[in-house]
Amino acid sequence: MAAVINTNSASLNAQRNLTTSASSLATSLQRLSSGLRINSAKDDAAGLAIAERFTSQIKGLNQAVRNANDGISLAQTAEGGLGTASDLLQRMRELAVQSANGTNSASDRASLQQEVSQLKQELDRVATTTQFNGQNVLDGSLSSTQFQVGANANQTITVGIASARGNEIGNYGLKSVSGANSSSAAVAAASGTAAANNVDTQTVTIAGNGETETVSVVAGESSQSIAAKINQKTSTTGVTATAETKATLGGLSAAGTVTFNLTGNGSSVAIGATISSASDMSPLAAAINAQTASTGITAEVSGGTVTLTSKDGYDIAVEDFINSGGGTVTLTGQDPFAGGASGAAVNLTSGGTDSSRVGGQIKLSSSTGYTVSSSAATGGLFAGAANTQNASSLSSIASLDISTTAGANDALRTIDAALTSVTNSRAQLGAIQNRFASTISNLQTTSENLSSARSRIQDADFASETANLTRGQILQQAGTAMLAQANQLPNGVLSLLRGG
Repeated sequence: MAAVINTNSASLNAQRNLTTSASSLATSLQRLSSGLRINSAKDDAAGLAIAERFTSQIKGLNQAVRNANDGISLAQTAEGGLGTASDLLQRMRELAVQSANGTNSASDRASLQQEVSQLKQELDRVATTTQFNGQNVLDGSLSSTQFQVGANANQTITVGIASARGNEIGNYGLKSVSGANSSSAAVAAASGTAAANNVDTQTVTIAGNGETETVSVVAGESSQSIAAKINQKTSTTGVTATAETKATLGGLSAAGTVTFNLTGNGSSVAIGATISSASDMSPLAAAINAQTASTGITAEVSGGTVTLTSKDGYDIAVEDFINSGGGTVTLTGQDPFAGGASGAAVNLTSGGTDSSRVGGQIKLSSSTGYTVSSSAATGGLFAGAANTQNASSLSSIASLDISTTAGANDALRTIDAALTSVTNSRAQLGAIQNRFASTISNLQTTSENLSSARSRIQDADFASETANLTRGQILQQAGTAMLAQANQLPNGVLSLLRGG
């Protein structure tokens, strides 16, 4: 090897290695002081990009957890308000039951109505003032609110809370059509056996609760049977049906002994009564009521008129009418849900048109709106041409009036529907709270797993980095010593010069 002075290759090599070990030592010191393996893109460009994406997801998930907790808080606030609304409705119902009792006078019912009026105002106050973070939650304005429960766009849960205001909750009702050719119109027959009622073969379509169901009706079917078929679909449509039949016997033209066969719930019973005055039908009413257990038909008398009622909606049939005095009597179908005659009256005559039948009517109820249509026009159960959509109408809490017995009975239907609406809203809020709780658990688990994954990429391994630090420190010391040795090598040339 040549002895040179200008270029000390050994020193340059030692300097280079010392720089390398110094860089390694600096990296180890940086990682150990920050706790991160990746402190800049030069450490691991791909790893840095992956770790940053993980960081975005983790921070988004942690915020989503807080959002979901806010959703639980809102639902709890709304449910608390609905609990108060339920208590108010229960008190209204209690008052309505009290008002329906026959021992109350008109002034008693007026006093009860005053409390109902105050309760209605309080219900509206609760609905319009229950707020979460300044936002009303029970007035219907919170119909579609999104909660961001994910780290990315459109990862949401939508919450809607129905209104609890008095003018927006109650019973959505719809009744079958009355009048000529309706199910409750009297049908004449002269053979001693009443003809079938006016109901025609048809398909009734009910659209409610987001679902559509059909009910097949056969010709002459009773309202009781049709209502039972509709109620079989209640779990899907949310619509319930009640049936009732009402008719009047009146206009007796001559006193005498009156006999006929009366059919209600399938049993035909012979009825007989001696009537001394055509203007007093009480003996006939008493004879009919004596057989109520067999026929299901009750009678109320008002002077010369007897009102027959089948609360279950069975047809009322009068067959083989005979009056020893030769007089006639008129059978008229009535609308049990709206009052008044329904269809043409039939004059029953001994030896002539001596039989007739009156069908019932159906009243539908639900806590939410719905539509009903019938495939038949003539003989159809609901108004309009074939397949005409009939929309339900709301009898709201705001219109409650229990100052009369009839009003109290109607109020019970309205309040029951309102309670169903409020209860359904509370059930939905309870379900959404449980959903938010499950969402939070999932978000926390995902955040935990992503944090672990990011740690494996980004965090420093202290065991490894401590070893690297020790290695770097030793190399620095050895490199410094060797650089000092290398720098002494040119001194050998001086020895050669002195020797010459």
